[in-house]
Amino acid sequence: MYLVKTPRLVQRLLPNFHWIGPSDDSDPTIYLTFDDGPIPQITPWIIEQLAAFDAKATFFCVGNNVRRYPELIKATLAAGHTVGNHTMHHLDGWESDNMPYFHDVRHCALQVKSSLFRPPYGRIKPSQAQFLQRHYEVVMWDVLSGDFDPEMTAEDCYGNVVKNAGPGSIVVFHDSLKAERNVRETLPRVLAHYAALGYSFAALTPELLAQNESAQDTTGTQLRTAN
Repeated sequence: MYLVKTPRLVQRLLPNFHWIGPSDDSDPTIYLTFDDGPIPQITPWIIEQLAAFDAKATFFCVGNNVRRYPELIKATLAAGHTVGNHTMHHLDGWESDNMPYFHDVRHCALQVKSSLFRPPYGRIKPSQAQFLQRHYEVVMWDVLSGDFDPEMTAEDCYGNVVKNAGPGSIVVFHDSLKAERNVRETLPRVLAHYAALGYSFAALTPELLAQNESAQDTTGTQLRTAN
């Protein structure tokens, strides 16, 4: 069970996590992210699709995959994308003791050299979040494509995105074998859809996330939210 659209209430209750990025309605931006790679079966293809639309994205990498395929993270960075930490072994924070979890995150950080962090499955204990926020920007999401779900068709995944993502949305796809079928059918359509609407596709950086924090009002809600 998972939510395609992260409720605004959840985003407001956890303001130290990053749920959306900066955008301007007159020049809208969307933030595509890819979790679990890099792997040779799908990551290079994703990079090619992004290049066709001059799109930049953020790849939250499993450190063990980076270790296996160092040439892929080099190609990702060379194409102008950014990378983030998705733990070394794709650990579930809810099922992990804190110290082994922290060590796993740190090990991945040495591989990806990034201060961006996304917990696998979006699962992280309050005690883990409290510690990790001192060292990383914890990036969650506004919209989940559902590409990893074997019960989802590519049409379902496409609908999940285009019905829910708007200016500033952080959208989750996966560069994994589990998601490959849905990603190959969905990603080109999503790129074409938002390009036709005049969107740009940007990569997340610590600087962009800081910019978005400065756009918060006194209640802690985002001034620029996805529609």
